[in-house]
Amino acid sequence: LRPVVCLDETNRQLVEKQRIPAKPGSVEREDYEYRRCGVVDLFVAFEPLACKRVVKLTHTRTAVDFAHFLHELVDVHYSHCEKIVLVMDNLNIHSIASLYKAFDPAQARRIIQRLEIHYTPIHASWLNMAEIEIGILSRQCLSQALSSFETMQRQVNAWAMYRNSVCSTVRWRFSSDDARCKLRKLYPIIF
Repeated sequence: LRPVVCLDETNRQLVEKQRIPAKPGSVEREDYEYRRCGVVDLFVAFEPLACKRVVKLTHTRTAVDFAHFLHELVDVHYSHCEKIVLVMDNLNIHSIASLYKAFDPAQARRIIQRLEIHYTPIHASWLNMAEIEIGILSRQCLSQALSSFETMQRQVNAWAMYRNSVCSTVRWRFSSDDARCKLRKLYPIIF
C-alpha cells in the first residue's frame, strides 16, 4: 500500500529524415539533413519492486504538466494505495507548488496528502532508478528518428506494455557503504 515510485522526465526532438531519391540501379539513401517537427516531453514513473512503469508524453514540460502527471499517478495508476513514496530530483518543476498552479487548493492538498516525497541529493540524480529506465527507453525505443507525436506515443506505449508484461526491472547494486564513499560530503563528520 506504499509503493516506492521513481520519477523523472526527458525530452526528445521529433525529426523527419530527408530521403535522396534513388536513381535507376542504385538504392535510396538518407541525407544528413532533417526537418525539425517539434519536441516531446516524456514523464517516466518507475516502480522497480513491482516491475511497473508509466510513461506519459506531453507537448511541453511545465509545472502544470508535472502536476497533471502526479494527479494521474495518484488517481489512476495508484488509486488503491495509501501513500506513494516518490523519489525524484530537484528540478524546478518538481515541487508541490506545481499542484497549486494546476488545481484548486482542496484538490492539490488531496493529492499532496497521498505523496511522500524524497528528493535525490543535488548532483546525484543518478541515484534515481527512473534515470536508468529512461536510458533503456532511449536505447530500445527512441534511438530512431520519429517525426510525429502520435508515432512516438504508439512506440512508447508498446515498449512500456512489453517491459511491464515481462516484469523487467533494475538490479540495484549501489550499497550503503558505496553511498558513504561516493557521497561522503553529504554525511556528517563524526569525531
